[in-house]
Amino acid sequence: MTDTPHDDCTRRTFVRAAGTTVGVMAVSGCQTGKKDNSNLASGSASLAHTDGDDKIRVGLIGCGGRGSGAAGQALKADPGVVLYAMGDVFSDRLENSRGHLTNTYGDRVDVPQERRFIGFDAYKQVMNSDVDVVILTTPPHFRPEHFKAAVAAGKHIFMEKPMAIDGPGVRSILEDAKIAREKKLNMMGGFCWRYNLPNRACYERIHDGAIGDITCVHSTYLTAPLGTKPRKDDWSDMEWQLRNWQHFNWLSGDHIAEQACHAIDKINWAKNDVHPAMAIALGGRQMRETPESGNIYDHFSVMYVYDDGSRCFHDCRQMPGCWNDNTEYLIGTKGTCYVNSWGPTQEISGPNEWFYEGKNPNMYQVEHDELFQAIRGKRDRIDDVDQMMSSTLMAIMGRMSAYSGQQVTWDDALQSTERLGPTSYSLGDLPVMAVSVPGNVASWNDLRSVDA
Repeated sequence: MTDTPHDDCTRRTFVRAAGTTVGVMAVSGCQTGKKDNSNLASGSASLAHTDGDDKIRVGLIGCGGRGSGAAGQALKADPGVVLYAMGDVFSDRLENSRGHLTNTYGDRVDVPQERRFIGFDAYKQVMNSDVDVVILTTPPHFRPEHFKAAVAAGKHIFMEKPMAIDGPGVRSILEDAKIAREKKLNMMGGFCWRYNLPNRACYERIHDGAIGDITCVHSTYLTAPLGTKPRKDDWSDMEWQLRNWQHFNWLSGDHIAEQACHAIDKINWAKNDVHPAMAIALGGRQMRETPESGNIYDHFSVMYVYDDGSRCFHDCRQMPGCWNDNTEYLIGTKGTCYVNSWGPTQEISGPNEWFYEGKNPNMYQVEHDELFQAIRGKRDRIDDVDQMMSSTLMAIMGRMSAYSGQQVTWDDALQSTERLGPTSYSLGDLPVMAVSVPGNVASWNDLRSVDA
């Protein structure tokens, strides 16, 4: 008699299991009704299923430009991926995203009206829509809550940077990641330069000692301001701020966290993810004028101090009419390294001279290619949490130090009770917080009275 598949071997058990070698074994068992290890040597597995469904269903939470881009990259990454559910606070943003993606990917965008969810609770409805993977691309304020829900629901996760905007958010994600690891979930962060092949090759040589011990890194993210949306008569305070979320610190974490965290991540990467002991920063607001420019700074300069005595520096600004730069300069005991990721230029000087001359595929696509390979069980499970939260917290440290005018230790930031933003959400009144002014020591001492 021919073996028959187990009744409980469904698309759901396949996708949830497929992030590990055990998952590959489970897939083999699904195909035949018994375990078949013949595919394990190559690390791949057939995608045939008892119901003929090898789809990976994706839920998009946050349908702005980055969310739409990430959804498109997910669809390109694997022919079995379908966009299955979408959620956003605003229906116009969801429908614009769905229309654009449908025009490009056709019926692989399978999001009928009943799987389009609007409002602050839309993420919960997406999680309950039989999706396998969620893309979390809302404003950063909401990401810890959405991450928690995704882990509880057992979903694989792609989450954009930064992953949190304050200490409570960082602690929340670190705790939920422990549960995610028990569930063998893939967790990918949006620090896309870690998936850039020229940078990978360069930093691999750095970690292999090509320039010796790293004594200093200087990184920059000097650019023009992001666009704003003037307020419409029918917009509430909350809607107006959400439509301009990059410019309000409770939503974005300020531009040092929302944008320049990429450059800070490359400091962290160079230091092999060893975090600094302390940050000393300055910053301010000189050129932001319109109400839509919110309450964020337009420049920061941070010195990160490490336990080994080394110091690393980061400068960022968003100002019009200024010179732009986005580079890293690494100094080691045996040489130096210059990285201009947009060049791309990755160049090591010294005894181990080297210049990158290889391929440079789209790093955003590489992210999703590797994520869905991991979900299929074709590569090791992806767990970016520790490195992505370390870089996120470094950015938060810089903001806290600049806002307060005080030095901020790693533990100050990690254990801080400061939570930016409201605790409940509705499209109603929401006063704008004042721009932070350094030097209010009494307030800073209150902030550091943490509940560890």
